[in-house]
Amino acid sequence: MKHWRIEEIDWARFDRVRVDPDIIPLVKAAAMVERNGTDYAAYLNGVFQDDPAFRAAADNWAVEEVQHGDALGRWAMLADPGWDYAAAFARYRAGFKIDVTADASIRGSRTGELIARCMVETGTSSYYSALGEATEEPVLKSICKQIAADEFRHFKLFYDHMRRYLARENLSFVQRLRIAAGRITESEDDELAFAFHCGNESPAQAYDHARCLAAYMGGAMAFYRFRHVERGMGMIFKAVGLPPRGRLSDVSARLAWQLIQRRQRRFAQRSAALLATAA
Repeated sequence: MKHWRIEEIDWARFDRVRVDPDIIPLVKAAAMVERNGTDYAAYLNGVFQDDPAFRAAADNWAVEEVQHGDALGRWAMLADPGWDYAAAFARYRAGFKIDVTADASIRGSRTGELIARCMVETGTSSYYSALGEATEEPVLKSICKQIAADEFRHFKLFYDHMRRYLARENLSFVQRLRIAAGRITESEDDELAFAFHCGNESPAQAYDHARCLAAYMGGAMAFYRFRHVERGMGMIFKAVGLPPRGRLSDVSARLAWQLIQRRQRRFAQRSAALLATAA
């Protein structure tokens, strides 16, 4: 059951003057990824075909993900009245495919699949927290607050089921850590880059992974603060079986924060260079 509805957002409070133009392209891209939750649910239903309790939970999760996309898409159309959310998403879904016919996890086990889902929810909960705190536009701030709260709950959903499967499959700590690290690095695959392309570039413009990834990451990473990384690191540690608070988590969070700052600068510079070359 949804914890909130789009109709409950006070859309009349939208304030164009407070819209940060640098946020609009990121919201458009996020709307694409979130709206695609139905395909992910179909994939999860295949992986967990004999687990009706998890399948029901995955279906409900997808309903909330789709609502996230629709709320972000509606806001983006207010911020950019010429933008067509439905058309952009149709392009995205046509070009970015998930294997909805799979009957086994690409992670090698159900525990691994659920660890990967925990990593996704860690990233999204941190990201929407950062975006919500950064924006001064009241409607987007409200939407991001609601989405971030959903994503924190989704982390717990997948974590609880992961613990259930871990008791059966008994993945080692090293296996869990490898899966978690692998899923984090996948943030640089086509899912986000192609979403940026479909949300922000003309259909006539050819998709270029490097250009779109640099534009998205250079913008998105700029809104993170250390507190978002610190909380996210605690969630990652919890998912792989380490104490979420302590010296190791603190040190890891500081190192991750330094890495994010360096990568943000690198992506921003790459994006500027690519734009200059294109001009």
